[in-house]
Amino acid sequence: SIERRMELVRVVSHNTHKKMVACLQGQIGTDAEKRHKKLPLTALSQAMQDGGNQLGEESLIGKMMEMCGDAGNRLASELMQHEMNIEKEILDPLNQLAEVDIPNILKQRRQLAKLVLDYDSARARWLQATKSIISGTNTQALTAKADSLKEEVDEAMNKMELCKVLMSNVPKHLLEAQADYHRKSLTLLESVLPTIQAQQDSWTEKPAFGTVLDEHLKRSGREIALPIEACVMMLLETGMKEEGLFRIAAGASKLKKLKAALDCSTSQLEEFYSDPHAVAGALKSYLRELPEPLMTYQLYDEWIQASNVPDPDKRLQALWVTCNQLPKNNKANFRYLIKFLAKLAQESDVNKMTPSNIAIVLGPNLMWAKTEGSLAEMAAATSVHVVTIIEPIIQHADWFFPEDVDFNVSGMFSMPAPLPNNVNHLTPPDYDSGTIERKRPGSMVGPDGELPRRDR
Repeated sequence: SIERRMELVRVVSHNTHKKMVACLQGQIGTDAEKRHKKLPLTALSQAMQDGGNQLGEESLIGKMMEMCGDAGNRLASELMQHEMNIEKEILDPLNQLAEVDIPNILKQRRQLAKLVLDYDSARARWLQATKSIISGTNTQALTAKADSLKEEVDEAMNKMELCKVLMSNVPKHLLEAQADYHRKSLTLLESVLPTIQAQQDSWTEKPAFGTVLDEHLKRSGREIALPIEACVMMLLETGMKEEGLFRIAAGASKLKKLKAALDCSTSQLEEFYSDPHAVAGALKSYLRELPEPLMTYQLYDEWIQASNVPDPDKRLQALWVTCNQLPKNNKANFRYLIKFLAKLAQESDVNKMTPSNIAIVLGPNLMWAKTEGSLAEMAAATSVHVVTIIEPIIQHADWFFPEDVDFNVSGMFSMPAPLPNNVNHLTPPDYDSGTIERKRPGSMVGPDGELPRRDR
């Protein structure tokens, strides 16, 4: 029975040792440095670090490759230490048990039986000696003999229990070693992930579409949002005489590709110059996908109230006052866009995009209510007001924004040749000193100081 049991323990120990060795990724029996180099995780981390160096730190993917490669190398070090610990604490004892101890136990089965008999005999003599001590005869000699026999008992007991203790501790040691390795790996990853996240958050090349305007401008160090400037510069060069600009829908695939290019902050946009409708569609999409409209939710009621002023002159004054309440970044981008739309309207004889038409198709992308409901419902509730707001601002762009605009504000694009000036520009009016009131645009005043019927 003992032989069968010991043989079963030996087989289990041998198979466990064999499978566990197969689970190790390092080369068993080698020193730490060599084992670390042979780990697949080390090879992966080295490849990522090399790739990061080749791509350069100026690119986000290069920086991420380098940081993740460094983290992988540190994880490989933890794995190497873990496997060396497993080899020392688990594999070596298992191998000793299966290949040395149990065969010796089987060979010394008779010796084991003898140890049991010796234990029983020593225990009986020890008890007898204890009784003799109590009776008081030859106390000193019997005490020494009893101590000697007690040592024999303890030694025999230790030998009997050695095999049991060794085998029972192996699974426990394995689980403890695995838990320690995973705890250390988790700690390492938790320390690395915030650094990687911070690096991504601070990177300039992040999507512009769907991002808050202030966040995009701050991250990219720009004054005008990239999609607005890029689309305006492309349209200035190839789209000003395109009929139905902003009204005719672009091809879905071309529009998607252009939006992706703008999201990547690329200046390689040559292929899109030939499709002004895709460019106009991308500009409309950017404005519509802003989390908050360019003309802001906060000023929505003020815009509506200004548009409801019955007197045209006072209505313009109210719109101007509201316009000057826009946040700095919103006002700069709104001004940039209005100046371009006014330039586009100068070509309305060719492109059919009058200030009214522009306001109809583009206005709902500049201003909408912060209310629940379908897009159609929101557009229907806002469209009439939007036209009465955007159309006069485009018509009198130079009155609302007297300063000249450099459309190539970032210097990323080449400026197109100047367009022929077929429409009289509005001359910037004077400011009344000491008051917020502004004089009405000169083109609105008739010979007798009254508003022309057309503008009424």
